[in-house]
Amino acid sequence: MGGEQFEQKEGSPELLQSLRSKATELLFREEWEESIQLYTKFIDLSRTKITKLAGSDPDSIHKLKKSLCLALCNRAEARARLHDSSEAMRDCDQALEIENTHFKTLLCKGKALLGLSKYSSALECFKTALLDPQASESVTEYMEKCKKLEFKAKTGAFDLSDWILSGFRGITPELAEFIGSVEIKKSEGSGRGLFATKNIVVGTLILVTRAVATERGILGSEESGEKAQMIMWKNFVEEVTKSVRRCDRTRRLVSSLSTGEEEEKLEIPDISLFRPEEASETYDDSKQDLNKEYYGIGLWTLASFINHSCVPNARRVHVGDYAVVHASRDIKAGEEITSAYFDVLSSPLEKRKEMAESWGFSCKCSRCKFESLLSVANQEIREFEMGLERGVDAGNAVYTVEEGMKRWKVKGKDKGLLRASYWGVYEEVYNSERLMRRWGRKVPTMEVVVDSVCDVIGSDERLLKMLVEGMKQKKNGGCSSSSIAEMEKVLKLGKGVYSKVVSKKKAMKTLVGLE
Repeated sequence: MGGEQFEQKEGSPELLQSLRSKATELLFREEWEESIQLYTKFIDLSRTKITKLAGSDPDSIHKLKKSLCLALCNRAEARARLHDSSEAMRDCDQALEIENTHFKTLLCKGKALLGLSKYSSALECFKTALLDPQASESVTEYMEKCKKLEFKAKTGAFDLSDWILSGFRGITPELAEFIGSVEIKKSEGSGRGLFATKNIVVGTLILVTRAVATERGILGSEESGEKAQMIMWKNFVEEVTKSVRRCDRTRRLVSSLSTGEEEEKLEIPDISLFRPEEASETYDDSKQDLNKEYYGIGLWTLASFINHSCVPNARRVHVGDYAVVHASRDIKAGEEITSAYFDVLSSPLEKRKEMAESWGFSCKCSRCKFESLLSVANQEIREFEMGLERGVDAGNAVYTVEEGMKRWKVKGKDKGLLRASYWGVYEEVYNSERLMRRWGRKVPTMEVVVDSVCDVIGSDERLLKMLVEGMKQKKNGGCSSSSIAEMEKVLKLGKGVYSKVVSKKKAMKTLVGLE
């Protein structure tokens, strides 16, 4: 008897109404987790009562189902606010099974799909929602947003020019996930890597991908900075773990990454796994700058397949939570996409070896192989590097390298490799009027050196800055030889540094310091 009274109390209209009202109040107050807990209790009790009333009270069942549909929708909204995409989508689908044109649920599901970068699927939800009498102009705005992002995702037609010209003020531009002409394959000596499937011109977007999780902050003094950095890493790991638990697709993406062991046994994931629209979203019940003191951590899954090289052909810039990867020099079809994990300009072989070791790998790129053979065979190289450590005259150092390359029979692109390794002394010479007066006629012109270095390691801010300063000096000195061709060379190098997402010349000139 007591059990029956308890069951009646648990399923009473008064209790259900109280639960729903309190859950809704918590939802409006943005207390998401507490709201979810009460909605869950309401949903469970409602389903139990619907089962008990089956075949006996159609009107009560109909009313309960309507309340259940709205509760599922509201719980989905709360879960979406907590970035629990899988569970939010599950709630939306269950609500739509009860009422397939439920306006609020269609809106909620459309937003969730938009957050998952499933633009065409989101568009279909909003199209259906638009048929409802409740539909407002905001639904049309969401539809337009879906169309724009879907176009960007398919074409890579991003343009950040206006944002740059505004001085980076206002809201960060909204990007879409984009994957260009690339595939994942076995990489020689580096496990798996990303490869170009067709020729890619410098500045062209390779991919745009959103982070699984990020953590950012400003670091203070050395001691407090280290402590802050440790806290950030702890928070970051927790955020990755939450993301993995909440979304099955995210878990599959993260699990496709390497742990750094048994690379040869790892599967080669199909690139479609990383395309949001092509990847199926399953629901799983088991629950991953300008300011020098600024510190940021992030995990971008597809970008993680890009291996290091000391002769990189790609660069990465960050816009909000998105990583934008573009070609820093021309890339041939079949060539591996590589980036520099550390500074490879003005870094001789031994220094690069130390930095690679700190990352847990040994670089086997063409530059490292060339310099290894040259240093082993040439005592002069070792003596020259010892002189650099002692602080020899920069002009004499550049002259020694250039004359040495003649004796060592270094030709073609290999000259660019050595110039890149000893860029520090070249930079010192070209930035000094005194040294240029003394050594200018004995060493190559700045433009020749920049071109040769850029040809082998791709575009770099310091190479760009050197060209820009050269143009400014010519202009200030009243020299008329600063031509359109030179400007075009600077802008092309700028595209290699910042990518073609900066399409307006005025915006590029602003970035490179010519405006």
